[in-house]
Amino acid sequence: MNTDFEVVHLTPYIGSEIRGLDLSKPIPPDTLAELRKVWLDRKMIYFLDQSLTPAQQLAFTGQFGEVNKYPFLNGIEGYPLVAPVLKLPEETVNFGGVWHSDTTYLETPAAGASLYALELPPVGGDTIFCNMQTAYAALPQDLKDEIDGLNAVYTSAKAAVAKTRMPRLADSGDASAPEVFTNVHPVVRTHPETGEKTLYVHEAHAVRIDGWTEEDSEPLLNRLYQHARIPEFQCRLSWSVGMVVLWDNRSTHHYPLNDYHGYRRLLHRVSLQGDRPF
Repeated sequence: MNTDFEVVHLTPYIGSEIRGLDLSKPIPPDTLAELRKVWLDRKMIYFLDQSLTPAQQLAFTGQFGEVNKYPFLNGIEGYPLVAPVLKLPEETVNFGGVWHSDTTYLETPAAGASLYALELPPVGGDTIFCNMQTAYAALPQDLKDEIDGLNAVYTSAKAAVAKTRMPRLADSGDASAPEVFTNVHPVVRTHPETGEKTLYVHEAHAVRIDGWTEEDSEPLLNRLYQHARIPEFQCRLSWSVGMVVLWDNRSTHHYPLNDYHGYRRLLHRVSLQGDRPF
């Protein structure tokens, strides 16, 4: 079985619940093709009340592409490709707690990722996702003309995001990873599967427009960041234990809220290999 599913939209532009599939089992090819269309269209999809082993999460995610390792973290024991996204009760920063698209400092940033919720605070810890295709489409034409063809310099070393990794680097960091990754990618990306243009640049990793100084880049970049935060482009996801989320990293930004101090929160993350943005 595992062939029929229902799609329930969370907001008009991004995010949908998928009902009726058991992710611990393989999804037949025809069903998977339909599910992929929904994923590409809705940018983020989620499944409730799942029960997965690490091997099953890897198998599910691997149906959407090649899985690979998150660059800074060792995986959980026995599963190097399953990264723990953990915040302990005594910690005050959360992993990746700033608006971002994953690993844009790599030559080939992640195409997407899955997260599986294992331990959650009683309240808080939501994640906001933003549809960056909708954000780009809503830009004034003169601003589109200004930014089309521009590239930005992306680094893993910006202070705001680097400090969110520090607790996990201390207990599960990958000592073989370079200290800093830096790459140049477009401000506006063309999605390799849909052909859509998406506003790709984000504040976590972008330091400047390529060929410009940081000072000259700041007004334009801040204007783009503020535009991307318009609530109509977003959805806010409230987690529940057993939830699995799969997002398209090429067409979204996301922001994990840090409003649950004093509680433990654990999710398992599996990343999908991407290609070089163009």
